[in-house]
Amino acid sequence: MFSRQLLHVRKFILAYGLPAILLAILLALNTLQAQAAERIDGGDLTEVIITATIAIRDVQGDLRGVSHTKIDPLDLETQQIRIVSDILREVPGLAVSRSGSLGGVTQIRIRGGESNHTLMLIDGMEVGDPFSGEFDFSTLIADNVTQIEVLRGQQSALYGSDAIGGIIHYITPSGRDAPGLSARVEGGSFGSYSGATRFGGFTEKFDYVLSSSYYRTDGSVVARNGTQKIGSESLAASAKFVLNPTDNLSFTAVGRYSGLDADAPTQSFFGSDFGFVVDGNDTTTTNSLYGLIKGELGLLDGDWAHAVTLQDVNVDTKSVNGGMPNFKTNGARRRMSYASTYFFATEAGRQSITLALDNEHESFRNVPIGPAGPTNSRRTITTSGFVAEYNLNISNNFGFGAAYRHDWNNIFQDVDTYRISSSYQFQNGVRLHAAAGTGFKAPTNFELFGIDPGNFIGNLNLKPEHSKGWEAGVQQDLQNSVTIGAVYFSNIFENEIFTDSPPPNFISTPGNRASDSKQKGVELFASFDLGAGISFNGSYTYLDAKEAGVEEVRRAPHIASATLLRRSIDDKMSAYLSVRYNGSQKDAQFLPNFPFSASVTLPSYTLVNIGADWRLNDNIKLFGRVENLLDEKYEEVFSYRSPGRSFYFGISGNV
Repeated sequence: MFSRQLLHVRKFILAYGLPAILLAILLALNTLQAQAAERIDGGDLTEVIITATIAIRDVQGDLRGVSHTKIDPLDLETQQIRIVSDILREVPGLAVSRSGSLGGVTQIRIRGGESNHTLMLIDGMEVGDPFSGEFDFSTLIADNVTQIEVLRGQQSALYGSDAIGGIIHYITPSGRDAPGLSARVEGGSFGSYSGATRFGGFTEKFDYVLSSSYYRTDGSVVARNGTQKIGSESLAASAKFVLNPTDNLSFTAVGRYSGLDADAPTQSFFGSDFGFVVDGNDTTTTNSLYGLIKGELGLLDGDWAHAVTLQDVNVDTKSVNGGMPNFKTNGARRRMSYASTYFFATEAGRQSITLALDNEHESFRNVPIGPAGPTNSRRTITTSGFVAEYNLNISNNFGFGAAYRHDWNNIFQDVDTYRISSSYQFQNGVRLHAAAGTGFKAPTNFELFGIDPGNFIGNLNLKPEHSKGWEAGVQQDLQNSVTIGAVYFSNIFENEIFTDSPPPNFISTPGNRASDSKQKGVELFASFDLGAGISFNGSYTYLDAKEAGVEEVRRAPHIASATLLRRSIDDKMSAYLSVRYNGSQKDAQFLPNFPFSASVTLPSYTLVNIGADWRLNDNIKLFGRVENLLDEKYEEVFSYRSPGRSFYFGISGNV
């Protein structure tokens, strides 16, 4: 299995290695012709949100009009986050649904959109499965040191199809950001143990970091009336290298492997258990390999920046039912892009113009279990895009941004999307911001071509999903690090893709809905520094998400969280208490007869976690935590029981 991934690495190097070398030579020669120009000062960047723009140089984040949340490494460390989706439960506007215990399929919906409406990036790489069209967050283990950026609302004008509802960007640090060797081991309830290592460093012109993480659990009982524990095993490894041969030329290379082997309860379609999950002998396996090569060149003393990026993604999945293989897929994505940003200053303020081109080639194949058939052919989709973006900042108080994108696709019609945003910061700390835009989601390979003419037939006549929406918000920054804010948003989705099983054959096939899906809501958030090393963060989201007047599934109308952190003055001890509330929500249950599904209500639940760590010396730290302290009995997905109270203890060190 691992040797196959190495083969993909070799193919990636052969495909991109020579072009990258030639590109480097050309860029280096071009630098000799750069003309001197007065450098434009970027101003005081109080907050940088990398994902909020495709401009090659950082743009002041707190002047972007788009709603965003930034999760710092200290947040992950203090709360001892091991599975990234756990910390995302605290972000306004996000709904997390995990099928049972750790390793179960984990979906994230932003502002009531579908789970495949969220674009997931890791160090700039698009990591969604080209087969399913979305990213399974159960495969993402938290690294030792990392940063997460979340953008809510339509971002297709910058990033294309998958960003119709928002973006989550997982950013690992460089060796310069966090040099040295670090390691962590822990164990706890459900036969769980995990570990992580990281080694990084830098020289004057070279930066490197290698990291790995592992998580294994015997799991908990998932089926309502079952006795079988559903366990999982996850492994991740990554490498990042940055080379700066000259002051205005840099190269970045990123490689990442992710593997997940997980038990899965069986979906019953017989007898009194019809529509419920039951004990069984099912498993799922996912192996993913990601690679990125990027070259950046600065001309005119850095004010004219260029970037060429090459990405490659390969995802293999396999499922076993009743001990027998029943499903295998392979999805691949190759993406190439070029961006050019010009920064300049006039009496109007600091400005930038970015033009970008990209080309994406996605393919997938149902790997045959037995003899190959017509549905086992490799299918492909090719999309090319053009982007124009403009940003303006005035006196660190006013920000304006506009972006336009045109996409060409070899199957469906061309698509145009746009985004505009603005923000103004008053002297008293009040910030007003607003944004509006459109987005689209292309049909996936799975939806277009299907997998089995006996039970699921694709539909080449599918239209892309479209959305349009707007938001407006206010934020107040007070003394003593107090921030409070509120955002109102409204979205409309058209041509949503759904799966139907019409009589008389009841064979499933996707189609576009005639009715619109509408989402609107309010996001509230607050953070306080209470003194003595104590801080508080809280959020609340009200969501009204309906399709044809019916509440959509797995989108609770009320979600809230509150986290209290305590860090000692000498930094030797820290502790946290988090409370996460998920209101009652709708889900679907399979039925044996037409209409084959019914709406059910999942009760609300509240999760309370506590933890603390104690630093023995400058290099060694002990830690422990309790998850689901109140032993809440709850389901995030219908008939999938979630884990009860659990305890974990460990030790970490760094040199």
